[in-house]
Amino acid sequence: MIYDSARLAFLNLLAPETRSAFWKSLGLTVLALVLLWIGLRESFVLVALPWLQAFVPDLPDWAGWLGFVLAIFASLGLALVLALLIAPVTALIAGLFLDDVADVIEKRDYPNEPAGRAMPLGEALVASLKFLGVVILGNIVALFLLLVPGVNIIAFFLVNGYLLGREFFEFAAMRYRTPAEARAYRVQNRGLVFTAGLVIAAFLAVPILNLMTPLFAAGLMVHLHKKLSRREAFTPV
Repeated sequence: MIYDSARLAFLNLLAPETRSAFWKSLGLTVLALVLLWIGLRESFVLVALPWLQAFVPDLPDWAGWLGFVLAIFASLGLALVLALLIAPVTALIAGLFLDDVADVIEKRDYPNEPAGRAMPLGEALVASLKFLGVVILGNIVALFLLLVPGVNIIAFFLVNGYLLGREFFEFAAMRYRTPAEARAYRVQNRGLVFTAGLVIAAFLAVPILNLMTPLFAAGLMVHLHKKLSRREAFTPV
């Protein structure tokens, strides 16, 4: 069930119907990352360098290389910060297009079943911010656990698998159920949801491909929810 849902979700990313959501999400994400890079770089030039010059006003001539070394380390630091921001920025922007992906899947793969309810713009913004918070929290926790011997990469998958699985499944379920019913249904199927979350975490761990994580995750969970509902003969409300 999970394998088939993941396969369909990946194929969905390449489908002509979802190309618009994909390019809009990718384009806005790249634009946001470029603006963040410029902002971080300018902040360093305008704040950090003047502070350093004020702190050490009279450097000897031979210390000129120090500025070059600091510039290299600053560039590496900015690149690292930008890399850490990729997942949160992607989650925030792509969250606005999740319903577009769900609508395409429902119309194409489940044409004879009732369509889900798309979130109003306000709810979509709240959901995007919620996804943003979940991704940030998951990566902060995983980052700290990476310092614990014997845990390392396992922590990344377990933390992100749980958090991403929970949030994206509830997104899919709330297209047919109330928030309380969606949470209860997620708890009822927590084993499958967590396993699907691990698949999403694995997708998130792949550079470049991780820019499409929210769209892939939404598709996966829409398929999973549909398959579970069919299996249990659930009639959407």
